[in-house]
Amino acid sequence: MELRLNRAEANQGGLLLLEVHNRKLLRDVHGEWDKEPLVFWEETTKSAADAKKQVEDRKALLGVDLEKAAGDYELRITGQTGDGHEISCEIKVVVRKGKFATENLRVSREFVEPDTEQLARAKEEQQKLRDIFHSITPERLWDGLFRIPLDGVKTGGNFGRRRVLNGQPGSPHTGVDFPAATGTPVHAAQSGRVVLAESLFFPGNTVVIDHGLGIYTLYGHLSAITVKAGEAVKVGDVIGRVGATGRVTGPHLHWGLTVDRARVNALQIVKLPAMK
Repeated sequence: MELRLNRAEANQGGLLLLEVHNRKLLRDVHGEWDKEPLVFWEETTKSAADAKKQVEDRKALLGVDLEKAAGDYELRITGQTGDGHEISCEIKVVVRKGKFATENLRVSREFVEPDTEQLARAKEEQQKLRDIFHSITPERLWDGLFRIPLDGVKTGGNFGRRRVLNGQPGSPHTGVDFPAATGTPVHAAQSGRVVLAESLFFPGNTVVIDHGLGIYTLYGHLSAITVKAGEAVKVGDVIGRVGATGRVTGPHLHWGLTVDRARVNALQIVKLPAMK
């Protein structure tokens, strides 16, 4: 059995692609990274040596959470060949400390100290999102490469940035920000199913798409939502429009990516050609 990682190490908030290859067909393949199970998808191709022979590969994404401690983590894969032979492989994956900016701001008191009712609402909504991200759809819903949700945009910023508001440190910023004019169309990054389309306290008008196998994208601060929960979408479909709803100071799109519960830099999934 051969294990391939697109990189031997990753920073906090990074994304790694794992490929498991064997000359014989594999079954009952399981993987654990830092004692957490991996979610695989299968790809069957023809061998170069024998066009009739089918070679089955498995792939999985390793999401490194934004706040995962730096260090070495064990990756272990086990499987069984068609003739019942058990095989396994273990390697170490290195997580490096991310380099995230810290921004000190003086703002109105209400931005730092929401009232009791607002805090209760925010906590309830955060739990709702956690419940969504902890649910793993067992089939792959995406089809092809992921794209940035805005046309003509190649990069964004602010992932991992931590704001200190009036001397009080806040949570790290879990998405990528794309400044844009209010009303700019926002597109689905890939095919999937809309699992949330509503107004939330912090991210404002928000859409969450389930792409299957533990992959979710989130689109926040929208001025308008054009899809409903339960609706199937295809890559490029317009799901809303850029706005400044929620706790923001100006119009922009907040684009988040969660992979198997890990909060990672969404731009990294766009750079993975093997997502085909």
